[in-house]
Amino acid sequence: MKIKKALITAAGPNQRNLALQTLVDRDGIRKSVLEILIVEARQAGIEEIGIVVHPDDVEVYRNMLNSDTQIHFIPQPEARGYGYAVLCGAAFVGNDYFLHLVGDHLSVNRSNEPCAKHLVEIALQYKCSVSAVISTRESQIPNFGTVGGRRIHGTNDLYQIEKVIEKPTPTLAEQKLIIPGLRAGHYLCFFGMHILSPEIMTILKQNSDEAGEQKIGLSEALNELSTKEQYLALEKNDLRFDIGSRYGLLKAQLALGLTGVDRDQIMTELLEFFANQHLNQFDK
Repeated sequence: MKIKKALITAAGPNQRNLALQTLVDRDGIRKSVLEILIVEARQAGIEEIGIVVHPDDVEVYRNMLNSDTQIHFIPQPEARGYGYAVLCGAAFVGNDYFLHLVGDHLSVNRSNEPCAKHLVEIALQYKCSVSAVISTRESQIPNFGTVGGRRIHGTNDLYQIEKVIEKPTPTLAEQKLIIPGLRAGHYLCFFGMHILSPEIMTILKQNSDEAGEQKIGLSEALNELSTKEQYLALEKNDLRFDIGSRYGLLKAQLALGLTGVDRDQIMTELLEFFANQHLNQFDK
């Protein structure tokens, strides 16, 4: 079993330009969100990367990445949902396990091990699909795919996934997604990174009609995957940012800055800013 391919989706109507946004990474270097994702993938041992993009954006992305020969652009001709976007990469993935990342999410690891690298290690160890998850308060779970299952004996961060529900209500989650041992009022939600077996493409294909319309989304396909083969969740204590949400890009930039080489400078400038704000309010 080898994991040498990554599939990044970046073609959604509200997602097309997000991966092109520029941030300053932990080393103080300006990079696009997509370039940061590519670095994370390559740190995990990924060699070939497929990027699902809108056909009109192929040249923009290619020019930004300087025609890297190990990067392949996969046009998504129509907006038919997340499951369809992943299915567009079926020919690229072939019969291989692959790392899947979304172009509108960034993670900032709190440890020395990047999330994608950790995922690959677990997938190779257990020889199965693995999704990164994070403990999330019940008030926030209507925004995320959420999993239910049980902790793997002898571990403190691995779970056997038995159920996946996309954006459940707290009531539904309480009925179907409670995980014994997890903090009360918290559930495990997707982190935006997965190692997936080629079976996920089979499931997505089987749930498409003759016109190619997708009958199920990715979360529903992952739920079906959990009934067919071993599928694990790896709980991470890292930071996750939806850069398409309000202030998401700003929060991601602050997290990168405050955990990088310019931390002290940024902390000093932020303290000065807040102090000046306080003085201005006092003067009023």
